[in-house]
Amino acid sequence: MAAYFWGRRPPYSHERPPAPQSIKDVPRFLKEVFYGFFLRFGYIVKLVWRTGRWIPFVLFLVALFKGITPVVGSLISKNILNELQNVIKIGGLPESEFWSSSIVYLLLALFVYGLLQQIVNTVSRSVNRIAGEKVVQEVKKQIMEKSKELDIASFDNPILYEKMENANREAGHRPLLIMTETFGIISSVIELISFLAILFTAPGLSLITIIVLLVSIPSAIVNFIYRRKNFQYMRHRSKERRQMNYYSGLLVDKDLIKEIRLYDLADTFIKRFLSIFRQYYTGLRRLIVHEGLWHLLFAMLSGIINLVFYVVLAIQVFTGRIQIGDYTLYTGAIASIAMCVSTLITSSGTIYEGTLFIDNLITFMKEKRTVVPTAEPALSVQRDAKHTIEFVNVSFRYPGTERYVLKDISFVINPGETVTLVGLNGAGKTTLIKLLTRLYDPTDGEIRLDGKNIKEYDTKSLYQTFGIIFQDFGKYAVTAEENIGFGDVHKGDADLMRFAARQSAATDFIEKLPNGYQTPLMRIFEPNGIELSIGQWQKLAIARAFYADSDIVILDEPTASLDPIAEQEIFNQFDRLRNDKTTIFVSHRISSATIADRILVLENGLLVEQGNHKELLALQGKYHTLFTTQAKRYLEK
Repeated sequence: MAAYFWGRRPPYSHERPPAPQSIKDVPRFLKEVFYGFFLRFGYIVKLVWRTGRWIPFVLFLVALFKGITPVVGSLISKNILNELQNVIKIGGLPESEFWSSSIVYLLLALFVYGLLQQIVNTVSRSVNRIAGEKVVQEVKKQIMEKSKELDIASFDNPILYEKMENANREAGHRPLLIMTETFGIISSVIELISFLAILFTAPGLSLITIIVLLVSIPSAIVNFIYRRKNFQYMRHRSKERRQMNYYSGLLVDKDLIKEIRLYDLADTFIKRFLSIFRQYYTGLRRLIVHEGLWHLLFAMLSGIINLVFYVVLAIQVFTGRIQIGDYTLYTGAIASIAMCVSTLITSSGTIYEGTLFIDNLITFMKEKRTVVPTAEPALSVQRDAKHTIEFVNVSFRYPGTERYVLKDISFVINPGETVTLVGLNGAGKTTLIKLLTRLYDPTDGEIRLDGKNIKEYDTKSLYQTFGIIFQDFGKYAVTAEENIGFGDVHKGDADLMRFAARQSAATDFIEKLPNGYQTPLMRIFEPNGIELSIGQWQKLAIARAFYADSDIVILDEPTASLDPIAEQEIFNQFDRLRNDKTTIFVSHRISSATIADRILVLENGLLVEQGNHKELLALQGKYHTLFTTQAKRYLEK
């Protein structure tokens, strides 16, 4: 057990600071631990202070009261018992003298003391609940604000994404918990000092009191060590915890439950959940058992010391050196000291562990954005204008990978052109769109808009230039009208929303909904919410792009979920309504390429062909193969 207690930590690559490997390392280790602790604790204090300055103020007043009142209550009880003992010694007094005795005032003081305790406890609970909601809201808001600023690449980083998930889950309740525990420590310190003062002034109890305090030190050390071990274990096993959440979530996912039921996958996922849980639980149980054994050992030692203390006090009462009230006060004091020390140890461990977990939030909030304008001041894209797009030797690989998704891509899209990107899955079509819209920056090369590197433009101005529908378009649990209006939240023009719906052929099904455009979609929040087909959702997404009325329209598989008739209807609408705007299509259906001014053919991240439909057919190359293969399949059908 001792070997485990002092043993090395597992080799976590991102843990800090490393555990001491020898006695010489201990000072350095303690310095780094406490330095990191106070940095994280300072961050939490600032967070709570920003949430509401009244929160720490009220918590401090409550802590002050809770630190003083136990001692006051003990002294009142002691005096009541001593007064009653003195009356008993003289054989009692007439009942008529009771109301004029000091006992009445002591009982009244005890009543006021109890009433104040009830009031403060009620205020404390209310403050904690209100402050808890406020702090959770503040943390969630900060995470949302930070997420709004982060590069898309940050969400592809598993370590950072894990920290964001952990911050979202943990950081809401931990800051207030840490603050509450901190002020609880203040209460305990005040109470501890008060009771220590009482015991040190009592004859013959100073030495035992010192021993009681010394016995608590090893327990505190154990608590801190195992709080850190627990944190390390939780972080090291984050993959298992996410897997458990994933498998348990599959069986309550309304979109997946149909397939799970039909393919009889439930038992498979339950078995996988239980298998991972057993691995996770085994190590956690070992930690808990070992910590419990150490605490049990020190609890037995503490119990023996307390027994000696009670025997000494009982002898003093037996020999008449102290009164019953004094005995109650001193035994209560030693019990309170033990409780205070236990609270200090537990709260300190909780605070320390909490600050380690809050490190997820701190790391996430410190993530730097790299997709920022390089020009000072940033350029603004001219609106309601025709634009030229140019790729110059552009290559790209996703962060943390070595494989190039795009390699040495160069082409020009002239103002008002309609261009179709063609290629098999994995050719790099969607990645090219992400680079054009500057969701990512190229690894090599340059992308120009109107002759300027897109990095020089203000990102918000650049994003507003593009009206885009991705393959994984948004499906929002709001009304049909709001789903369209999200194309430009600043317009708020209901007539334009309905016009956009007509252009995307969404009018027919929207007007048949129970409340038309005001019908809530998806049964997540509203019991009367309507579930749409994927094709209907896609028409709403296209309407949203129409409503945005951007200068450059980008459609990444815009008709993948539509039948051929609806698809042709959408293409016809776009052909009439794009008004000479630059339009970029990404499509697996080569038939859509026939309406394009130019076709770019991608294969394995390379631009292998470009030209119009007739030119590429005549070339008898990759495009000819793709087109004739699809055409043959349709003709055969």
